[in-house]
Amino acid sequence: MAMPLHQSIRLGGFLFKQKLLRRDKFALLVELEPLFACNLKCAGCGKIQQPHTLLKQRMPVEQAVAAIEESGAPMVSIAGGEPLMHPQLDEIVRQLLKRKKIVFLCTNAVLMPKHLHKFAPHRNFAWMVHIDGLRERHDESVCKDGVFDQAVAAVKQAQAAGFRVMTNTTFFDLDSPQDVIDVLDCLNDDLRVDNMQISPGYAYEKAPDQEHWLRVEQTRALFAKAFADGRRKRWRLNHSPLFLDFLEGKIDFACTAWGIPSYSLLGWQRPCYLLADGYTKTYKELIETTDWDAYGRGKDERCYNCMAHCGYEPTAVIATMGSLKQTIRAAVGS
Repeated sequence: MAMPLHQSIRLGGFLFKQKLLRRDKFALLVELEPLFACNLKCAGCGKIQQPHTLLKQRMPVEQAVAAIEESGAPMVSIAGGEPLMHPQLDEIVRQLLKRKKIVFLCTNAVLMPKHLHKFAPHRNFAWMVHIDGLRERHDESVCKDGVFDQAVAAVKQAQAAGFRVMTNTTFFDLDSPQDVIDVLDCLNDDLRVDNMQISPGYAYEKAPDQEHWLRVEQTRALFAKAFADGRRKRWRLNHSPLFLDFLEGKIDFACTAWGIPSYSLLGWQRPCYLLADGYTKTYKELIETTDWDAYGRGKDERCYNCMAHCGYEPTAVIATMGSLKQTIRAAVGS
């Protein structure tokens, strides 16, 4: 199962409510970025390319919570930058949990040991640790030696303290199907994290490395080979089966970027956290004034090779919840 049962029930109830209210666009999860600063300079990320004055800013707790409340999303993924550099991050998490949100805290894990005591295990909270390959590959990706070992140690420390721990792994054209298999086997069988999230590398325009993004054909070939022989069924992947079908080219979807909007120090990002076609002050303005039909493969050339979960996981989740067959399939993890 991709999510704990109580969270799956919560998400199903949320989707049913949107159907009753006849809402055709709604936020399943908000990508919350309360800062852009980071303690690493990863080759595939351009967040720290923001102006120096912006890198110094930290989003106030009240602003972060109000944005999530306005969106109505049941889930929040707190990213950045490195969110553990935010001095009031623990309070943001507490306030969101108090409001019954499902919270994922994304981190490179370097600062986890220093800040772990500020947080408490909760059924709706999980650490989301970035692991972009095994030791050599991960350290190459984050442009710093020793980070893989630090991340593994932090995961084990959090597990020992009773926390739910997940991982997020991005793959690029440098990765082979065997690389995918090796890292997922390690995370699933050796490190035994609760769930794993995966994503093909996407062309983030400010990233230092602009040479190793996966094309859509490469993405499908990579995951089709990695998922072969029933492997994907035994990995605890944090995705709906339909999204995994999408990654390996068994099915295609339209982009529904409105399902996972991004909110940062600059406001609500239009249309998603990969493209920056302007910002709005309110969630209502984002939904009502963005030309959502202008984005996605075949509509905007920047979207051609994108298969990122922010655009396509919402489509897969909605398709899953709208089909009894697919709901049962997701429940049994097939």
